[in-house]
Amino acid sequence: MKLSERLEVIANLVDKNTILADIGTDHGYIPVYLLKNKKIKYAVAADINRGPLENAKKEVLLNNLEDKVDLRLGSGLSVLKKGEVDEVIIAGMGGVLISKILEESFEVAKSLKKIILQPMQASDELRKYLYSEKFEIIDEVLVKEDFRIYEIIVVNYGGKKHKIEDDIYYEIGKKLVEKNDPLLLEFIDKKINEYEKIIKKIEGKEGQKIESRIGECKYKIEKLKELKGNVC
Repeated sequence: MKLSERLEVIANLVDKNTILADIGTDHGYIPVYLLKNKKIKYAVAADINRGPLENAKKEVLLNNLEDKVDLRLGSGLSVLKKGEVDEVIIAGMGGVLISKILEESFEVAKSLKKIILQPMQASDELRKYLYSEKFEIIDEVLVKEDFRIYEIIVVNYGGKKHKIEDDIYYEIGKKLVEKNDPLLLEFIDKKINEYEKIIKKIEGKEGQKIESRIGECKYKIEKLKELKGNVC
């Protein structure tokens, strides 16, 4: 079984011999892959929609893993009891939705040894939530698939509020900078390009909100260029 680059990087962040829950499992590719490679002991594969869960069931049956996977229909971490699993993957959702999932089952989230998060957008909002709610970001990884660079954020509940020294680290994870991720400079350039496109799209229009948005984008471009200069 071959995973996509994104899913493979996520799977490789799971610790060996763990009990895993994959939230929003879709086809169940990650749990099946990890079980087939004897990396994990057991998996809960959950999805809020019945269709994807049926797809996951087919994949589980195809690989004769019925005794190793518990398929659950439900929303977020509500399908889990506290202490039931060691690690959780929440991938392929927006950063705001991921924050909501953690908040709605906060006691379950706090009990986990590791949570692997892969936001599709609004990673800055997710980091703000994590820092404010005393989660510790223990690792971050970038992975390129086709023309897109994805952010993967690995956290656990540390119980200590972290003060971020520069708000640019909401935009670009500090761990990525500390470890000088191989895709970091390309990722920063993509961010700069995105903000330049926003300015170009709305420039010339009038209104306080427009002016505020342009100012915000220019500020972020300046901070991103400053960060890039420090990394180079």
